[in-house]
Amino acid sequence: MPELTAQGNAFTELVLEVFRLHGLILRDGDAIARPVGLTSARWQILGVVEHGAIPVASVARLMGLSRQSVQRTADALEREGFTEYAENVRHLRAKLVDVTEKGREALRFVAERQAEWANEIGGKHELEDLQTALRVLRELRESLEPQSTKAKAGRKNMEVKE
Repeated sequence: MPELTAQGNAFTELVLEVFRLHGLILRDGDAIARPVGLTSARWQILGVVEHGAIPVASVARLMGLSRQSVQRTADALEREGFTEYAENVRHLRAKLVDVTEKGREALRFVAERQAEWANEIGGKHELEDLQTALRVLRELRESLEPQSTKAKAGRKNMEVKE
């Protein structure tokens, strides 16, 4: 088993910290969205859909999630009136998810509370530090994206061989 380099160890520590941060962001997101009947996951899906009707598979790709989990969330949003399905002339079986007026109202409420939260948390840190953290996280994501594509291709090749 190879030993971690200094950079490998720092990256591992960063990943663990991102996992912890992710959990806290979801907790706060749930609290922000709860009064209008949303969760962080539902809020994320609505946030994508509010920009225009889109197939579930496209939402999943944009967010880096599985199509199945996005489908379950989209179905729940539709049952509760936050979204509706529309016909997709490009693909008859892949309906488009579109936001309803109830969904828009919920997003307006959540956006106001999220702005207050972001201003409070962001105000505890220097702007330059936040911008540097954002740049580094984007660069890390970009360095992982080609590997994610290779890993998916490798899994598909294994599935075909079996």
